[in-house]
Amino acid sequence: MSEAPPITLYRLQACPFCERVVRVLDEYDLDYRSRFVEPLHSRRNAVKRVSGKRTVPAIADENTGVTMTESANIVEYLHATYGGEA
Repeated sequence: MSEAPPITLYRLQACPFCERVVRVLDEYDLDYRSRFVEPLHSRRNAVKRVSGKRTVPAIADENTGVTMTESANIVEYLHATYGGEA
């Protein structure tokens, strides 16, 4: 059995901010695991344990040890880390 991908994306169904991150992950052909979280904000404990916040999207990248929220920050991070040239 193969090991889990190093990147985990915490997301909601039909979330435009989450889809923005998915597009960049796909653009760089990055292997990642999607974890769909509880729609009710107050119940998103899995995300809070990882990122300290209950907002999505959130990623945890085991390659670099980075965990972050906010789609704009994540997209910027992915470009800087995996995009080659800035």
